[in-house]
Amino acid sequence: MSTIKIITGDITKITADAIVNAANTSLLGGGGVDGAIHRAAGKELLEECKKLNGCETGEAKITKGYKLPAKYVIHTPGPIWHGGTSNEPKLLEKSYYNSLALAEQYGCRSVAFPSISTGVYRFPLEKAAPIALKTIQAFFETSHHVQEVQIVCFSEQVREVYAEALAKLQ
Repeated sequence: MSTIKIITGDITKITADAIVNAANTSLLGGGGVDGAIHRAAGKELLEECKKLNGCETGEAKITKGYKLPAKYVIHTPGPIWHGGTSNEPKLLEKSYYNSLALAEQYGCRSVAFPSISTGVYRFPLEKAAPIALKTIQAFFETSHHVQEVQIVCFSEQVREVYAEALAKLQ
């Protein structure tokens, strides 16, 4: 049975087959979750990312996890919020879906996500959480490998928004 868990924590310390990095399009590290993942994984992650030639918003690419407890890091640039008029909801959905599709392709059973685009990219959390959860639930319907998804929230406030959104879906 497939499960979604919502926790407060540090994604760089999560043991999972893959963790998802809310990356920028260069994939060369940045602030927030992206910077934390790059620091925790070590310089080898940056070296591998340099060979990937960036990544379009909503797409996803995969690397090894290096010094992280996760086997893989899936990098996905989420959309920057421009008021909802630039296809941001669809692009966010694609970030989650394409990350899960890559996890599936690599035989990952467990995947941990941050709250993509809700930090410096300013996607409203109350809009982002239902998009993320609906996309994950829909993916489970055809998944053969991915069985457990954790949403790893940076704060208790973010966790509460995701928990509320999940309760409304069930």
